[in-house]
Amino acid sequence: MLRALRRVNDRRRHANGEYAWLFHPYTGDELVAIDCETTGTDPRKAEPVSIAAVKVRGDRVLTSESLVLHLQRPATLTGDSIRIHGLRGVDLVDGENLDQALDKLLDFIGNRPLLGWRLEFDLAILNRQLRPRFGFDLPNSGIDVAQHYLRQQRRSVMEPEATGFASRRRRKASACR
Repeated sequence: MLRALRRVNDRRRHANGEYAWLFHPYTGDELVAIDCETTGTDPRKAEPVSIAAVKVRGDRVLTSESLVLHLQRPATLTGDSIRIHGLRGVDLVDGENLDQALDKLLDFIGNRPLLGWRLEFDLAILNRQLRPRFGFDLPNSGIDVAQHYLRQQRRSVMEPEATGFASRRRRKASACR
């Protein structure tokens, strides 16, 4: 509820601004898969290290239309986070300024729906950086692949197996005919 109110307020405040087009409904057939590598797992404290995005059209990943942004080395980069994402301080020497990287990201994703694994984490990281710089959170709709996967897993556990009671009963009924 709060997110919806914030989105409406952002849309109204930026209706005539430079990024007004981000708040328009998307009518195309593409998604943008995003992923952020960070300095930690707490979205309230972690800083982005890199941001990647790739366009998806139908069931095709358009690798030729992708964006990979390595950011300047944050002061909180530690060995623990390096073990997770593999980006060392030397890999980030020529990293981009966060303001410029966010501007490139907004231009790349536009108002397309977002796709990601644990998307809420990535959005929390990005929105924490976007709001103070641009005055809004990402208004894009999103699909969290992890939630879809877990939902599918629960369904498959609840469905009876083909060798279960229901299929034995069907075989018996068809044999009696």
